[in-house]
Order: sequence, then C-alpha cells, then structure tokens
Amino acid sequence: MAFEDLLEDPVIQKYLHELVGPKGMPVAAAPPDGEVTDEELAEELDMELNDVRRALFILYENDLASYRRLRDEDSGWLTYLWTFEYDKIPENLEEEMHRLYEALEERREYERTHEFYLCEVCSIRFEFGEAMDFGFECPECGSPLESMENTHLVDAMDERIENLRDELNIDIEAEA
Repeated sequence: MAFEDLLEDPVIQKYLHELVGPKGMPVAAAPPDGEVTDEELAEELDMELNDVRRALFILYENDLASYRRLRDEDSGWLTYLWTFEYDKIPENLEEEMHRLYEALEERREYERTHEFYLCEVCSIRFEFGEAMDFGFECPECGSPLESMENTHLVDAMDERIENLRDELNIDIEAEA
C-alpha cells in the first residue's frame, strides 16, 4: 500500500496522531520519497528542528522510520538521513489490537469477579474491601456508598472483545 493510500485512512491518521502528537503530525503526514535530513524536513514543513527530530525519533522507535548516519570528513559532523517505512503500519496496528484485546479480557475478568460500590454524589467507585474499610461511606463527602451494578460495562466489553476476535480472526477454542 502506498504512503498516500495509507495516509488517507482515518484509522492510520489517528494512529500516527497518537504516536507523534499534533506538533509531529506534519512530519508523519508528509513522508517524502527516499532519504531526507531532519533539517530539510524542518525547512520544507516550516517547523522547529526539535519538533521534527522528536517526531522522527518517535517514528523510529515504532519501526516506522529508519536512518543512516553520514560523517562529514572535514568537520566530523554527523548527518542523519531518514527513510519512512510506513509499510509496517498495518502490522503495528494489528499488534496494538492484540494488546487491546488482552487488556480488555483482563479488565472484563476483573469487573466480573469484583463487587463495587459507588458514591453517587462524587461519582467515585470503590471495590467491596475499600467500601467496607470506609464503613460504606464516601471518604470525600460522607454520603452512603451504594452497591453498583456493572453489567452494562461488562456487556460493552463483551461486545468489543467479540468484535476484536472477529477482526483478528481469533478462535476462542484455540485460546482455551
């Protein structure tokens, strides 16, 4: 998939934005063909050099950019030539989805196996043990803690987990 096609996908735009933030997005959204220096990118994008470098290193840490160093023989200065490797984005997104799936599975189990109490005034949630320690009174405002039903939350997690299973082609029997 070409850079241009990838960058038009809103999921990939969001992923890149989450990685590099708003200041780094011009760097991530305008990958040049071939090698480029950080100085060239900063000038071309009219950005601060430090913001460009920060974005490049974040992309590098996520295997979406690579560099090679050249040493100027006269001055001894190092020049970094950057190459964007966005063909790895789909693989990175799939890994992120697997991490999300595992985290949701763990959280769902936690929600299923614990009893919760809520201060309806402060909207603070407590586990049973914490609520008991506080005498079933909110430590912030003194209001009574009410038993909290979390089936809506667990149901929403079940639905999201099922969607992720379908998207990732996870076979539940193979998992067990």
